[in-house]
Amino acid sequence: MLMAHPDVLKNLIEQYETLRTLHAENGSEEARRRMDDVAYTLCVSTGTRDIDSALVAARHRLPGARATDDALVAT
Repeated sequence: MLMAHPDVLKNLIEQYETLRTLHAENGSEEARRRMDDVAYTLCVSTGTRDIDSALVAARHRLPGARATDDALVAT
């Protein structure tokens, strides 16, 4: 499997979190569509099937991440 560069993963995580906040604040359909697109890209980039797993996997690939760091799991 090809591995996405950590900078790409970091950017995707930031985009997803921003879009999730925008969608939560105003329920915009455009924000939802863009969020779904970024979620799909994160899943493909990490070899996962759902966004929660994709976010955890992406964060584990960022510099400084530790395999036993529970802080990486979204609350």
